Amino acid sequence: MDVYAISTGAMFSSGFFLLPGLAAAQTGPSVALAYVVAGLFIVPPMLCVAELATAMPRAGGAYYFLDRALGPWVGTVGGLGTWMALVLKSAFALVGMGAYLALYFDVPIQPLAVALTVAFMVVNILGAKETTGLQRVLVGALLVVMVLFMVAGLGELSRRGFAAVTGERLTPFMPFGVGAFFSTVGFVFVSYAGLTKVASVSEEVMNPDRNIPLGMILSLLTAAVTYGVGVFIMVAVLPPEQLRADLTPVASAAGAIGELSGEAGKALVVAAALAAFASTGNAGILSASRYPLAMARDRLVPEVFGKLGRFRTPTVAVATTSTVIALAIVALPVESIAKLASAFQLLLFSLLSLAVVIMRESGIDGYDPGYRSPFYPWLHLTGFLAPLWLIAEMGQGAMIFTLGLVAFTTIWFFKYAAPRVERAGAIFHTFARLGERRTTSLDTELRHIVREKGLREGDPFRELVARAQVLDLPDPLPVEELFAGAARLLAPMAGADAELIRTKLEEEFAAGFMPVGRGVALPHLRLPDLPEPLLLLVRCRRGLMGRGGGQGGGSDEAAGPLEDLTGVRAVMFLMSPEGEHGQHLRMLGHLASVAEREDFLARWETAPDETELRALLLDGEEVVTLIAGPGGTLADWIGRPLREIDVPQGVLVAVIHRNGSLLIPHGGTCIEPGDAVTLIGEVRRVGRTGSV
Repeated sequence: MDVYAISTGAMFSSGFFLLPGLAAAQTGPSVALAYVVAGLFIVPPMLCVAELATAMPRAGGAYYFLDRALGPWVGTVGGLGTWMALVLKSAFALVGMGAYLALYFDVPIQPLAVALTVAFMVVNILGAKETTGLQRVLVGALLVVMVLFMVAGLGELSRRGFAAVTGERLTPFMPFGVGAFFSTVGFVFVSYAGLTKVASVSEEVMNPDRNIPLGMILSLLTAAVTYGVGVFIMVAVLPPEQLRADLTPVASAAGAIGELSGEAGKALVVAAALAAFASTGNAGILSASRYPLAMARDRLVPEVFGKLGRFRTPTVAVATTSTVIALAIVALPVESIAKLASAFQLLLFSLLSLAVVIMRESGIDGYDPGYRSPFYPWLHLTGFLAPLWLIAEMGQGAMIFTLGLVAFTTIWFFKYAAPRVERAGAIFHTFARLGERRTTSLDTELRHIVREKGLREGDPFRELVARAQVLDLPDPLPVEELFAGAARLLAPMAGADAELIRTKLEEEFAAGFMPVGRGVALPHLRLPDLPEPLLLLVRCRRGLMGRGGGQGGGSDEAAGPLEDLTGVRAVMFLMSPEGEHGQHLRMLGHLASVAEREDFLARWETAPDETELRALLLDGEEVVTLIAGPGGTLADWIGRPLREIDVPQGVLVAVIHRNGSLLIPHGGTCIEPGDAVTLIGEVRRVGRTGSV
């Protein structure tokens, strides 16, 4: 709901309450269709942004995506440019409140807008949770009024005679031609720009793989229906000359609708407009301030913008963003802001669509989006080319502004940021001819992001731990012997050469991809033709030794990369199929997060048996092995396939040990007398009367 509230609240302000009249002046009655077509144009970049946000949920949104995909120069252009576009859109929304307040009060517009900016700045400094809570209230009230407006408007058209009214108001449909129509599509595009604002706060979204795409898609459906129906009602009930000169078209249309024509209806519409403009200003400060935060982390702007204040929010970034919004309110003409903001948003969405293509073609293992946009690459190429065409249709002014903003941000990058960064984007992974510029830093960063996101539903982590082999070493062992021995154990199960496994494990460690710390090491690799993930758990009760048998690396021999493993007490070897890089990193990350707990190593060293060692990795879930025999807990399971057994919800039948062999159970597996059945989860629901 917070994702939906931020996206929706950022759209229904000037786009609905102010722009329809200005847009109708450019294209006539076809203005409602222009809104719907603009919504179609934003579908490809919206889906691309959803993919990028689930792969890289980091503050900064579009800036972060462009920086990591196309490099820090394009990231700087996107970051500073988007920040400026959001500032202008927020300023425009806050100024728009004055037009509706003027219907009741003689209020100076600019001082009021500046005061509102200060109020929203304070809310944003207090925290994102307080901000999204306010968004829910504002968006909820706004949608209720807009639904009333549309229902009453359609009822009015029905009473007047739908065919007669629309026939009169919609003719001629495109009086200024097709070119003017598509120019208007670009002009009203800014009405949907808030749809992707939530990407800039994706780092603070719970379960981003689900909530970001779902919230954005629901928000787009809400916006497209509301814009299409609402603007159509304005066209149908207002004379063309009045609509084209009207800065409060919703209030004017309400006055022409029977149920809303009185003072109560007018007050309701004005209240909704104020809520809309307020929600856009609030969400604008929230999302815009995350751009300098993310860029400061990457040293593209001064580091002070990356500091968090007392309430764990980017205080300096919020205050600076609010100050620039206030300056824009005071200094800039209002009429052209929407068109200029639309032009740069179109360029931004074009680059974001290209970024998905670059990331997918880069082959970086760490790129693991929880949501993948469909119809690759045709949807993505459409998302790249269509916005550029709309910018050209918008005219010379929009093109000059876009190029000017690109030029300014480019100068900033090469004068300030370039000497401070050594990063390269995924584009250098994509084009092999630029291989000398390829680095491992981006892959490493994306791997860390995947690990932080944790397991997904469907990842076979519990099964992996349940069938893991366990080695308990009472005496110190040289690290090179441990790796060689582990490779020999894993080779038969993996169907691979032991020497190949040992070499690959050492290469992963030398490349810096093996987590080591707190007395725990996580060697890992992926192999082709591996049927399923494998895990080997090793408890080194007295630690490991360096080369030559010296504990702590006292050998005269030159220290190799494995020397850093001396003193390790827990080693977890993880192997996964080559094609499952995302799942591999998620399970590796979960193992690492468990191992980082303060009490893990102490509990690992004192665990009484293999079952307890496995339970340590399963977040406290019970791991129990029951023997299927007459009179025991599993007596009524004997001779029946698992699909016919009423296994309690929350209990996993993980593995079956039968006659010295390990079986991975499936629905058709029958339980035989003497089977040792390993269960994970709420085992107490099965009963505990059998032999353990």
